[in-house]
Amino acid sequence: MAARHFLVVLAHPLSDSFASSLARTVRDTLETRGHVVDLLDLYGEDFDPRLTAAERASYMTGSYDASAVAPIVARLQAADGIVLVFPQWWFNLPAIMKGFIDRIFVPGVAFDHDADGGRLVPRLTNIRTFWVVTTTGSPWWIVMLYMGNPVKRILKRGVAAFCGRRLDFRMLSLHGMDTVTVEKRRRFIDKVGRSFGRL
Repeated sequence: MAARHFLVVLAHPLSDSFASSLARTVRDTLETRGHVVDLLDLYGEDFDPRLTAAERASYMTGSYDASAVAPIVARLQAADGIVLVFPQWWFNLPAIMKGFIDRIFVPGVAFDHDADGGRLVPRLTNIRTFWVVTTTGSPWWIVMLYMGNPVKRILKRGVAAFCGRRLDFRMLSLHGMDTVTVEKRRRFIDKVGRSFGRL
């Protein structure tokens, strides 16, 4: 398989976290397969998740001002695969990851507004793979049955589907993170390695 370019986005404040280990596993596995990996550590690079006044004011104007995050936009546009790595907090994305989507998946970059003001027109045609690696403190039945797996629905139906076309979307999750054994964590890391080893 030809080498591809992946943007791996990590959201966790602790460099020795399990999420950080997962991001390193993703990076190392993809690089072993011959792919190019750009690891974006949102906390490590001090990413500001707050939408600026200029960004919000220009959102519907047709000339969105993404100048404040231009270097990260360029990193997304250079990739043909994106991998998000983060823990789920309160059945949702960490605020810094939500801010990454708010500020980077924007008009003129990830989508265009339809001329009639209706649907969004995808622009991330360069992205073919959109994978997510995540953990939850809650057991699977609460996430899946009680909550309806909200993070997957948001990312698959509300981000990937509106910003790309015919994406390969997949989400790998370790549930019950707060109580799982070291062995179960190790098996999940192995699963992530095997999964990314097929890309």
